[in-house]
Amino acid sequence: MSSAVARSPEEDGAAARPRPGTCECPEVVGARLRASRLEKGLGVRELARRLEVSPSLVSQIETGKARPSVKTLYAIVSELGVSIDELLAPAGAAETPSSSTSATETLETALGFGEESPGNESGLVQRADDRRSIELEAGVRWERLTPFHDPDIDFIYAIYCVGGSSSPTGKLIRHSGREFGLVLSGRLGVTVGFEECELGPGDSIAFDSTTPHRLHNDGDEEARAIWVVYGRRG
Repeated sequence: MSSAVARSPEEDGAAARPRPGTCECPEVVGARLRASRLEKGLGVRELARRLEVSPSLVSQIETGKARPSVKTLYAIVSELGVSIDELLAPAGAAETPSSSTSATETLETALGFGEESPGNESGLVQRADDRRSIELEAGVRWERLTPFHDPDIDFIYAIYCVGGSSSPTGKLIRHSGREFGLVLSGRLGVTVGFEECELGPGDSIAFDSTTPHRLHNDGDEEARAIWVVYGRRG
């Protein structure tokens, strides 16, 4: 007779899903966006005008009172010239060393970053239990997969809850770069221009991010995917 203990579907799902160590609160993300805006010399109203949103929405996002949608967040970071990777970086994390940096300095920088991320023994590995993450509007969660900051790449573990989407129905996103996605579980709908496709486990997609697009989960289970945006900062 088996002595195995029955597990609920919720427990099975929780075991299958990686659990990041730190979920950045809206206040932290908002403060970083505000700092970037001030560094650019932009007022709240001017940024709102450029994004075609209300000044109150910008203020609420910066103070952590509102979560941005994927569409709004991409619009903000694109306008400010920052990466998603930077928003989720641990405090004090170093950027990727330049090509002129010596091997010794590169290792020291990597180790220094590792001190900010327990379990990152060499500065090369991002442990699943220590991912930085952010909860966005409309049932979307992003978890940072890079162990160090790379300004050219957004490398993300994306989770779309049932009904979750990157933007409202009929509202598409466009920005610089190219996108590459691989669905791990569930089903994820992807609209690119006038084309609509549904990706299942193992399916992948690549497209130019300047083409209006939208990601959405219209299924009955959570969808998880690996997502890469290269060259978003133009």
